[in-house]
Amino acid sequence: MTNIWPKMVAALAMPLLLVSCVFTPGKFTSALTIHVDRSFTFSYTGEVNAVDVEGLMGKAMLEGVKASAEAGKTKGKGKTAAEPPFPLTLSPEEKAERDRRFMRIASELSKETGYRKVEYRGDGVFFIDFEISGTLDHGFAYPYSPDNKITFPWISIELRGKDMVRFKVPGFSNQDPTGMGMPTSGPMAQSMSMMMGTDAKPMDGVFTFVTDAEIISQNNEDGAIGDGKVKTISWKIDDNTDTAPMASLRVRPKP
Repeated sequence: MTNIWPKMVAALAMPLLLVSCVFTPGKFTSALTIHVDRSFTFSYTGEVNAVDVEGLMGKAMLEGVKASAEAGKTKGKGKTAAEPPFPLTLSPEEKAERDRRFMRIASELSKETGYRKVEYRGDGVFFIDFEISGTLDHGFAYPYSPDNKITFPWISIELRGKDMVRFKVPGFSNQDPTGMGMPTSGPMAQSMSMMMGTDAKPMDGVFTFVTDAEIISQNNEDGAIGDGKVKTISWKIDDNTDTAPMASLRVRPKP
């Protein structure tokens, strides 16, 4: 049987060529405030697991070539080499290179707006304290750092029409926001991290949304609570969270 793993790895690698690592939430607290005047604040404080996509693809390609060569040797001998070349465990030298790359990413992120603290703690785990405020005259996504090839955000805020805003947080669920089978949380992301020799932490946190705008729709069973104009919605997030937090709001029209 012809070995299919080199072809599969190549196909998976193509859309990931611009990605260095994928961040996944660990233990955290996060909050989003959106006011009717379009001002907003987003914060995330806690652990972040990093899936080393660059190292994963390189290792997978190398192992795929080896498996293909082995398939050629065993052809016609009643054996098959169609099994995947897993586990893709890293050597000590490869782990050291990965850690150097992650330390560089931590250093670069600490220079970007909103990052109050970025610390790489080893084994693929970061600690991040991030907060940013602004006005929603354009969309917003986090985490997003093209310079560091981090391009799969957990949260996106979209402007819809003249007076509507919608946010969705696929990174705080088991959903795949990439559309390419690249989970940013949950058991699959943890498996990928462990395959690369990282100590992935379970996703465990609370996401709190606060607004004085009109809530058109939201997907929290407990609904919004609060007195007067200010409403609060809280989602408890863990590895069993299947539905991404989301809400649509009516805000002040853009001038």
